[in-house]
Amino acid sequence: MAFFISVPMNKILLLGFALTLFSCLTNPKLNSNSYLNYDDRADKLSGGVKMIPIKTTKGTFNVWTKRVGNNPTQKVLLLHGGPGAAHDYFEAADSYFPKASIEYYYYDQLGNTRSDNPDDLELWTIDRFVDEVEQVRVALGLTKDNFIILGHSWGGILGLEYALKHQENLKGLIISNMVPSIPDYMKYSEEVLAPQLDPTVLSQIREYENKGDYTNPKYLELVSTHYYPKHVLRMPIENWPNPVLRSLNNINYDMYLHMQGPSEMGVVGNATLKNWDRKADLPKITVPVLTVGAKYDTMDPKQMEWMSTQVQNGTYHHCPNGSHWSMYDDQEIYFSGVIDFIKSL
Repeated sequence: MAFFISVPMNKILLLGFALTLFSCLTNPKLNSNSYLNYDDRADKLSGGVKMIPIKTTKGTFNVWTKRVGNNPTQKVLLLHGGPGAAHDYFEAADSYFPKASIEYYYYDQLGNTRSDNPDDLELWTIDRFVDEVEQVRVALGLTKDNFIILGHSWGGILGLEYALKHQENLKGLIISNMVPSIPDYMKYSEEVLAPQLDPTVLSQIREYENKGDYTNPKYLELVSTHYYPKHVLRMPIENWPNPVLRSLNNINYDMYLHMQGPSEMGVVGNATLKNWDRKADLPKITVPVLTVGAKYDTMDPKQMEWMSTQVQNGTYHHCPNGSHWSMYDDQEIYFSGVIDFIKSL
């Protein structure tokens, strides 16, 4: 049964305007003008770039950041990998985050590309980098009501360590393509991934490794040709996207060698991350966590899924066609999961 209520037309139009205005205010995605408006932001002159002074025991240095967009409830700080790479490879986010009205920050960690690069290995420690991230958070005005970390690879280690020390400042944490244990990463590489290589190639790689000759151009050629296109980024190297190549070409190799070692096949020698393991501490994390894994990753995707069950509020997102850089070789799946998580917070 239908019935009608007589309401003056001017009141109907006024009600419609009020509902439309309310929808725009409560749904940033509908209000694209505010997302792109930099007028009331202090970084307008520089197009979102802000150099942030970082205090250390060795002095004060500047790190580079760049904001994209406006969203008062969703502000994502991108923590790049390496250690020693730069933010460039995260530029794939430009194709996805603006459409979702997500505010995000590119950031070159100290020692990387656009940031200062002090020549002091004592600065390249987990604790010092965690303190740096906290100083960046404060300088950018990020709070528990909007601050989300997306850490990839080494950035995942850094994000996890930050959460263990400062999770009261976080709204959410995304750990992308990183397991909670370097020894477990090494075991997976040696027992699962390495045997998948051609036996002759693996024998040559092992020959260089047994001699500790990790910087030999032939060794680097072998892992770059036979390992990286299968497990780091599943494309022929000549087709790797420009943002990835820029990150690699500008890598701080001294930092990478000091913390990670000479290649992505594992953390070896005296690399400072060699014994890093936080499996036992995962239950301490109470903020919402998304872990992202990929079938062909250098990291065990099953362990990344397990990690999501050990934190108190975890979710796992799987990239069935991806590798370590699944944000490129399984891009649609990767970003759909990341964005859905951010929107759920």
